Formats: sequence, C-alpha cells, structure tokens
Amino acid sequence: MQLYESNQIKIHNSLTGKKEQFKPISEGHIGMYVCGPTVYSHVHLGNVRTFMSFDMVFRYLRHLGYKVRYVRNITDAGHLENDADAGEDKITKKARLEQIEPMEVVQRYTVDFHNILNTFNFLPPSIEPTATGHIIEQIELINTIIQNGFAYEVNGSVYFDVYKFNETHEYGKLSKRKLEDLIHNTRELDGQTDKRNPQDFALWKKAEPQHIMRWPSPWSDGFPGWHLECTAMSTKYLGDHFDIHGGGMDLKFPHHECEIAQNEAAKGKSPVNYWMHANMLELNGQRMSKTTGNIINPDELLSGNNSIFSKAYSPSVIRFFIAQSSYRSVLDLTDDGLLASEKGFFRLMEGIHMLDSLKVSDTSSIDVETWKQACYNAMNDDFNTPILIAHLFEAIKYINQIKEGKSTINAEDLKLLKDTIHTFAFEILGLENLTKKEAGMDKLSGAVDILIKLRQDARANKDFALSDKIRDELAEVGIQLKDGKEGTTFSVS
Repeated sequence: MQLYESNQIKIHNSLTGKKEQFKPISEGHIGMYVCGPTVYSHVHLGNVRTFMSFDMVFRYLRHLGYKVRYVRNITDAGHLENDADAGEDKITKKARLEQIEPMEVVQRYTVDFHNILNTFNFLPPSIEPTATGHIIEQIELINTIIQNGFAYEVNGSVYFDVYKFNETHEYGKLSKRKLEDLIHNTRELDGQTDKRNPQDFALWKKAEPQHIMRWPSPWSDGFPGWHLECTAMSTKYLGDHFDIHGGGMDLKFPHHECEIAQNEAAKGKSPVNYWMHANMLELNGQRMSKTTGNIINPDELLSGNNSIFSKAYSPSVIRFFIAQSSYRSVLDLTDDGLLASEKGFFRLMEGIHMLDSLKVSDTSSIDVETWKQACYNAMNDDFNTPILIAHLFEAIKYINQIKEGKSTINAEDLKLLKDTIHTFAFEILGLENLTKKEAGMDKLSGAVDILIKLRQDARANKDFALSDKIRDELAEVGIQLKDGKEGTTFSVS
C-alpha cells in the first residue's frame, strides 16, 4: 500500500479559486509542469522562491509514492522585452550588449541557474526541455490552430485570434478577466501592428533582418511566441491533458491564460486539472524589481556581500525562511525575518541531533502517532509548510521534555519520532542536517559575542575610543558589526 492511498491531498486550484481534493488522471501517476526561467540574466530570489515551492511539492508527492513526471522548461528564445509581441528578444539583447553569441548567454545563465538550485538542495526535474529544442513541435501546433480557424497569418507572422476563440470558448477563465473589459482598457494601436485586434497574441513572429535567432517555417524565417513554447513542451511530455501546472503569480495573465487558449484551440480540451501559483517575494516591504534596484541575487545573500542585510545566511536558513510562509502568500524578505529563521533553524537542528542521546523507557507519555499524522495533515492541506514547521517545533518541545525527565518515550516511539522528523525536515522540506557547530558558527559566534559585549560595556562607560577600536579591528579581519534596534549583529566578508 502506498502512502497516497491513506493521504488525501487538497490543492488550491487557481482555475476555480477553491481548495479541491486532488485526484490524478492516472492512479499513482502525476504529470506536473512548471514554467522555468528565461535564461538571459542571473536568477533572483523571487524566482528561487517559486521553484523552491514546487520543489517541496515534488518532494512530497514522491514521498507519498506517486510516480511523478516533473517537467520544468528553459526558455532560450522568443521571450521579448516586457512580455510583449514586439521589441527585442531578451537573450538577443543581452548578447548584443555583451558582444557574444546568444547561445553563450543561454549557456552562461543556464549553468548559473542550475548552480543556484543545487546550492539550495533542489531535486532536478524529470525532464528539462528547451524552447529551441522544440521548434518543430511548435510549428506543428501553429498549423493545427490555423486549420481549426483560431489563428491567422499576416506578413509572415501568425497571431492567435482571441475574438474568434471567445465565440465558442472562454478567454480569461483562469485570471477571471472578461474580454470586454480587456477591450475597454486597451488603447488603439494606430496601425502600428499586423494584429487584427490588440488582444491577439503572437504564435510565430517574422524575424527582422537584425534578429539573430531565427528558424525556417511555412510562414517566414522567424521565431515562436513565448506562450506557445510552454504549450508545446508541456503537452509533448505530459499529454494533452495533465494534472498540475505551476508557476509564479505574475504568469497567470497573460502567459498561462494563453496556454489554456492554445491548447483548447489545438486539442479541443483544457490542458490542466489543477493550476497552482506561487506568490511574490518582496524585499523590505517592496516588490523586487530590477528596474528600481530593489533586488538581491542569491549569491549576494549567501556571501553577505551586500548593503541590505547584516550578515551572510546559509542556503538551508533561507530555505527554512521561505518554508515558514505558505507558497500562496506574499513573503517579505527582511533581515529581522532571516535572523529569526536562523535561530529557529538551528534550534530545530539541535533538537533533532539530541534524539540520539535520549533515554528510552518502558512506556511513552507522548502520542507520537497522532503527532505524525498532524504533520501529514499539514502537507495534505495544500502543502502547508508553515503548519508543518509548527508541528516540527512541537516535536522539539517533546524532545526537551524527555531530555529533562519530564516526559517518557519507549524505543518504538523514539524510532517513529526520529524517522518522521527526519522525513519531513530533510526529505520533504529539503533542509540540510546541520548544527551551528558543523556550520562553523558556534566558536566564531561565541568569540564575536564576547567582543560585542566588551564593546557595549565600553560604550556604556563612554570609552568610545575602545568601542571604535573593537569595531575597526574586527572590520580589518573581515567581520562587520552592525548596530540595529534588536542589538548588534555581525557578518563575515
């Protein structure tokens, strides 16, 4: 018997706006597609948060015994600036600015993407297709949509006819947008486009003479539309109808909306049963944005080489911080939040390490079986990692009570407690089994804490020369002190 037979999952389906009981199309098997990165720049922490959310979903589904085919694509062509149908390809622009080949850009940032995800202990997807590796499939898909009457060709470009589609289908069902409202809120384009209507979107674009990335097609030398790529790749590997499609909230419209329309126009059926969307990551209360500069890359946070945070943080601490919030909630990345998560992470790890030294008794005063089921219940409820973590800390409370002789546990329950907490902390949340000592933090933290205390005493005695001397000499050896409302912290550069 597989675990999924006794654990009924509920998933918040963006298509219906409700939590629904999950029932796979084929018993014991799950097809899951998640929109991957456009590899023209370093992956930022907002992207990491989205992919980490689905990494934990993937881990849990596999733990339950499902055979999961997880497809996460790489967009290496066709994604134009501002997610539009006109303008320059993001990868081509980067190649032009750096005076290198577009595929050098793709290779550089694909490697960077994989390195970052490996650092954060991600499991690799089952298949990682690229847009440029599926040009033939995209051309065939466009031909089918044209033949079915939902697309038209103009001057070598092919556009999806949203108006025609909406006569027999519902465009906007995922994002809950009405076509009439979209029309009302769209300005006239004054003949600057080949589109029949502003809401139509490109399936194939004729390449301008200066456009480097191009492929032959029945309509022109050109390149596929960004939305089309995901439809072609998801259905090739998961079929015309599959279980779960995930991505960031910002992709719901127009990207995922267009995916649904393309699939219904080509295949006559809606492609996905459960749409899942991870919410945004903010930085100090504001949306992360490259244009405003309110952004931080993973390497900067991991190394401490930034002007925003007081210290460097380990990958597992950042992963733990992200897991403390529901994937559907906006998450604000702050120094105070990370410092609190770091304390919580090491408290959890130290409690887990304490398991091996616990004394067993003939009886148990702790109901481990009920606690274990509560952990499963949390993950079964739309992958509720914050509630799961609360249950893990409940286990740490039990461990401390047993250590202090206030509670008892027998050998069988101790094994169950240990196996369960290891499963959820390491296998499902993907944390590293790491204590402060193993992280090399205990001795350094202890030594710096002594110096911080001496500096505080010096300042209290108005001995500012000694206070400054401690700060400056620590800085000379790469230890930066930062005074804040919660006290003094340090970072190592």
